[in-house]
Amino acid sequence: MAAERGGCSLESVPLPPEVRESLAELELELSEGDITQKGYEKKRAKLLARYIPLIQGVDPSLQADNRVPGSSQATTAVSKQQKSRSTNSRDERFRSDVHTEAVQAALAKYKERKMPMPSKRRSVLVQSSVETYTPPDNHSAPPDVTTGLVEHLHHERPQVASVRGVPRGYCSSILETADGDCVPVNSRVSSKIQQLLNTLKRPKRPPLKEFFVDDFEELLEVQQPDPNQPKPEGNQTNVLKGEPLGVVTNWPPSLLAALQCWGTTQPKAPCLTALDTTGKAVYTLTYGKLWSRSLKLAYTLLNKLTTKNEPLLKPGDRVALVFPNSDPVMFMVAFYGCLLAKLIPVPIEVPLTRKDAGSQQIGFLLGSCGVTLALTTDACQKGLPKAQTGEVVTFKGWPRLMWFVIDGKHLAKPAKDWQPQLRDANAEIAYIEYKTSKEGSTVGITVSHASMLAHCHALTQACGYSEAETLTNVLDFKRDAGLWHGVLTSVMNRMHVISIPYALMKVNPLSWIQKVCSYKARVAVVKSRDMHWSLLAQRDQRDVSLSSLRMLIVADGANPWSISSCDAFLNVFQSRGLRPEVICPCASSSEALTVAIRRPPELGGPPPGKAVLSMNCLSFGVIRVDTEEKLSVLTVQDVGQIMPGANVCVVKVDGTPYLCKADEVGEICVNSGATGMAYFGLVGITKNVFEAIPVTAAGVPVSDQPFTRTGLLGFVGPDYLVFVVGKLDGLMTVSGRRHNADDVVATALAVEPMKFVYRGRIAVFSVTVLHDDRIVLVAEQRPDASEEDSFQWMSRVLQAIDSIHQVGVYCLALVPANTLPKAPLGGIHISETKQRFLEGTLHPCNVLMCPHTCVTNLPKPRQKQPEVGPASMIVGNLVAGKRIAQASGRDVTQLEDNDQARKFLYLADVLQWRAQTTPDHPLFLLLNSKGTVASTASCIQLHKRAERVAVALMEKGRLNVGDHVALVYPPGVDLIATFYGCLYAGCVPITVRPPHPQNLATTLPTVKMIVEVSKSACILTTQVIMKLLKSKEAAAAVDIKTWPTILDTDDMPKKKLANIFRPTSPDMLAYLDFSVSTTGILAGVKMSHAATSALCRSIKLQCELYPSRQIAICLDPYCGLGFALWCLCSVYSGHQSILVPPLELESNVSLWLSAVSQYKVRVTFCSYSVMEMCTKGLGTQTDILRMKGVNLSCVRTCMVVAEERPRITLTQSFSKLFKDLGLSARAVSTTFGCRVNVAICLQPNRLGKLAEQGTAGPDPTTVYVDMRALRHDRVRLVERGSPHSLPLMESGKILPGVKVIIAHTETKGPLGDSHLGEIWVSSPHNATGYYTVYGEEALHADHFTARLSFGDTQTIWARTGYLGFLRRTELTDASGERHDALYVVGSLDETLELRGMRYHPIDIETSVIRAHKSIAECAVFTWTNLLVVVVELEGSEQEALDLVALVTNVVLEEHYLIVGVVVIVDPGVIPINSRGEKQRMHLRDGFLADQLDPIYVAYNM
Repeated sequence: MAAERGGCSLESVPLPPEVRESLAELELELSEGDITQKGYEKKRAKLLARYIPLIQGVDPSLQADNRVPGSSQATTAVSKQQKSRSTNSRDERFRSDVHTEAVQAALAKYKERKMPMPSKRRSVLVQSSVETYTPPDNHSAPPDVTTGLVEHLHHERPQVASVRGVPRGYCSSILETADGDCVPVNSRVSSKIQQLLNTLKRPKRPPLKEFFVDDFEELLEVQQPDPNQPKPEGNQTNVLKGEPLGVVTNWPPSLLAALQCWGTTQPKAPCLTALDTTGKAVYTLTYGKLWSRSLKLAYTLLNKLTTKNEPLLKPGDRVALVFPNSDPVMFMVAFYGCLLAKLIPVPIEVPLTRKDAGSQQIGFLLGSCGVTLALTTDACQKGLPKAQTGEVVTFKGWPRLMWFVIDGKHLAKPAKDWQPQLRDANAEIAYIEYKTSKEGSTVGITVSHASMLAHCHALTQACGYSEAETLTNVLDFKRDAGLWHGVLTSVMNRMHVISIPYALMKVNPLSWIQKVCSYKARVAVVKSRDMHWSLLAQRDQRDVSLSSLRMLIVADGANPWSISSCDAFLNVFQSRGLRPEVICPCASSSEALTVAIRRPPELGGPPPGKAVLSMNCLSFGVIRVDTEEKLSVLTVQDVGQIMPGANVCVVKVDGTPYLCKADEVGEICVNSGATGMAYFGLVGITKNVFEAIPVTAAGVPVSDQPFTRTGLLGFVGPDYLVFVVGKLDGLMTVSGRRHNADDVVATALAVEPMKFVYRGRIAVFSVTVLHDDRIVLVAEQRPDASEEDSFQWMSRVLQAIDSIHQVGVYCLALVPANTLPKAPLGGIHISETKQRFLEGTLHPCNVLMCPHTCVTNLPKPRQKQPEVGPASMIVGNLVAGKRIAQASGRDVTQLEDNDQARKFLYLADVLQWRAQTTPDHPLFLLLNSKGTVASTASCIQLHKRAERVAVALMEKGRLNVGDHVALVYPPGVDLIATFYGCLYAGCVPITVRPPHPQNLATTLPTVKMIVEVSKSACILTTQVIMKLLKSKEAAAAVDIKTWPTILDTDDMPKKKLANIFRPTSPDMLAYLDFSVSTTGILAGVKMSHAATSALCRSIKLQCELYPSRQIAICLDPYCGLGFALWCLCSVYSGHQSILVPPLELESNVSLWLSAVSQYKVRVTFCSYSVMEMCTKGLGTQTDILRMKGVNLSCVRTCMVVAEERPRITLTQSFSKLFKDLGLSARAVSTTFGCRVNVAICLQPNRLGKLAEQGTAGPDPTTVYVDMRALRHDRVRLVERGSPHSLPLMESGKILPGVKVIIAHTETKGPLGDSHLGEIWVSSPHNATGYYTVYGEEALHADHFTARLSFGDTQTIWARTGYLGFLRRTELTDASGERHDALYVVGSLDETLELRGMRYHPIDIETSVIRAHKSIAECAVFTWTNLLVVVVELEGSEQEALDLVALVTNVVLEEHYLIVGVVVIVDPGVIPINSRGEKQRMHLRDGFLADQLDPIYVAYNM
């Protein structure tokens, strides 16, 4: 093969015919998979050894390379006498050998580029043999950090708050990335990404200059015409007139008149011979029988079929003809029977299943034609799918049909006096032929009696048909050339047709040649593939002769591969009597019927023509003859001259049909009496296609007669021969250049004569992504192909298409053998394939996307402008009349509780005061998963337990004032009591989430790290957890010898504390609040006593909390606002807190809502993860809950505690879902806090009239912003529903004592209203700073002590690290002030900087989740400037690869970004913290360290 590929002139070696036959036989064996590649090469070398001694002993790959310089002569040699060469394309695809040589030469020019191969889980390898398995990607992968709690309900994600990175000194082999992250280097993933980056560094197509404005500042690049592109230079063409239709004296006035004549005068003459699958003639229909049976059928249809005593059919009704390809006899009777009855036959394919490709569209056609009756045969009717009743099922999208079987016993003998009326051919519809368009819609083309007759006349004249000739027909007799030659024109001339069924061709591809030989047929009507198939099989027959043929009509002569089939066929069969001039390619279209056909020489046609055209010029629609040495050429043969009686012109493809210039490709248009009339029932597109008026450059119509557009692209060459270079249906316009799908297929097939594609089945089509066509190539791979084979084939195809067509392939997908939807005769159903690709139901087994190479019209990367100074910004805002964006809650110094606030400076004092004044007042109520009370605490109980803890700390723990104590408890009263115990003893508490016993490996290191980083001198915990911390399992995860003192508080001595510690100043440290941010950074913040009491006071005022109140809390109590609400607020305000640990919801989802209803709670708090669990877990159970008496009408506010942009879709679906249980639409609101200040916004705003009247007006707090403006750090408000709009919900009411300002991220100057910047906050309850062990406080000092660079430079602010904006609204709050709404857009740390713009991961993720129903969750991050998208697949693994293209498309369309890597993983892999936030950086580390066990990783090129 290598030798042949490189162009070794086997052709010039005189090989005996038997050797050539044996070679062909070998090729067939290889293509059918009966022999291995190795065996094939061995046998082949043996056969050729005597003739080509050179080839022996040379490494075949070297030969291929050595041959390249000389390949041009080889190529010319080949094209001069094209030898047969067979491939595996046993479908409809043939390579031109010239093309193969060109492709191989093009590939040789490329050095093998190393592209990263996609990695795939073993279970996804489709149908692969055992040897070809690639080993799974984790040879000795470290334990998976991210998939801990697999056995839990709804893929419970491990709520790890584990810490990213490694402390100093822990680093081993670590790579510092561009973002300064530590990443282990030895992973396979990062090496693949490196390969990808190297591939992407190669220069792209030349940059493009011009832009068009995409209704916004982001400019998409538009293709500017290349100044050097070829332009047509010829003269304007004229209308070409065909020879006149000859006048024949005894020409019948209609086709039926001809049938009557032959049926009565020559009843014994054979009309049609049908064969079975063994090739035996089963029945010969004579003209007498055809006439009498058609009459019987016509009579029966008109007189014997009734409904409610009315005849079922009246003349002009449409009738479906449903006949298998193996029964031409019955079809012919049905067709002529309908014509005789003045009914209109609509031939369609036999529907095999309810879900045939395109079957629904056929149903629409039948419905629009008003078909109520289908004719079929007994055998066919028995084979159709049946319903329970025994009737034929109604197929999807089909009208209800009555099925009538036309076998003889069901037909009635016509009455004596009944005679059909035979009128002359007129303009009434004779039959309707269906056609499926590029988009998959099916239309019916109407052909009148007059056209049908004129077409028979024209074909008879062009083909020189004479009476009683024999014709072999291999085509489908229901439509197109098979119908025109084998059913209509044949009857006109009393010819004898031998019909070869498709099933016989599959068994014996030589059958048609044998029949030509045995029946001495004068004419054969075939397609290229029939010639090709016979080449593969011709070794069996020594004695066939084709000398009787005077015409071999090649019906698809317009295809790019027909020329090689014709040449190769002639090469082999010339020695068996085939004369070269007998081969007659023709071109036809469903609309214009036959457009052109090569005449046999005895009819005086010019010699055949051949054009070698530059592929590049063709893509600009220009014809330039090229020398065959060039790689990118298309060789086409002529399809003869236009039909007798026709006028033809070539017009521009788009817009007004101007005549083309002589060297310009255009659409061929025909005006004659023998074309179709219309698309049935579709007036608009009929006018466009069947009534085109071509005009000259000056705009003058060329004729007063309308022309029919044929859908064929071509030109008229020398000798007035017609050349077709493509079809409108297969046209793909990429960046202004036109490519033909068939040409791309031919190139792909030429890549591997190594037999990779199964039966040559390749589909090429284009999809529109980001305002341009993108080419998609889908191929079926052979069952025995290995992963490496397929990947190599894919990379070579990309290179070949790039080299020959100068166009990139956007997506290349391989599917398992035999899985693409089939067209009726075994070809690929292209529109259905495209549909499946776009819906994500193609299920490929390999995918390679190349958006980096193809997408050249992205907007220009944003250039950061030199910053405007902060002073000029303020001036600018003043001039524009915009106020500076700042807002504040109520002023705490003016409030009524000032003296109480002074008393309540220290929480320890408050608890003692409550224990004395209201000892039995219940503060806490903890619920278990059954909803029963697990434990409670009144003021006095809590105080006493705290005292006992303090004693234990001092006596057992021997701790000093100021020592740090880690509290490792499950959510509960113990945690609260030990917290106050620490305050009583003067120690600083740190609450720590306990490790998960089933997942120690992931959760314990975090506990250890917090204990170490916080410098805890002691750990307080329960006995159970203490055992766990010291267990053998724990030792496997951490060094358990280095724990500080561990005390369990389960049974403490009942001792009274001598004296309770009192801080010397309110600025002393009260507690440390540690949490892991979404970026995986562990940060502890210091909270002073002053800040702690200020926080409690602010929340008390905002939420109106008093001892008589009850609130329900379903939050984790370890950090942030969750901790404050759980441990601090009740003690400060005296209200009762009902505590619901979120973990308990895993075993009882309705626990929280039931508790809220049971205790008639007015105010409740939850996290997003709790809300999501309720929405997903209770979606279908609202009725059951209502029956159980759950009623949420008591809830005034339900607040989601969050440190992120409000999740508007989740809160809305929660509200909508539980509206049925009485939840008020306005109850749900969000809060906002962050590390520097855990409570900035809280409580929904009761604003304007809405608050007083309770009217359900639009929510005052939601605005829509333009997502594209956000990328440029701008806020642009738009209408709801406008493209690229993003809804943002305000984050709640700013707390008393809190001031907020929006500052520029870089200049630190104040910004105006509705400008995007960093949210800065000033408040008595700001934290006082970070507490970290690494001494990096200096780095972050300005997080807590920032000052504006201009304006008010005195106030000290804390930087939240979140982007947002303030917007003054028209609404007023209770005090009559205009309300300022704060909108949080997202965390600065999380944002992705790509192409100079700032993206928020959540926006990209939202788009991706919408892309396919099986995407459960998604997370994105960047790695070395590549965008990586991780998608959780909730569905079968065979859907995994469908997602790659859909994800890439949606991110391109909506965000103008190219996805670098798509990773498809199982549900639950994306780690989520206790607040329900995605831990994207953990995920990134897991991905780079190969720990995700992905189903598939696709590296987009």
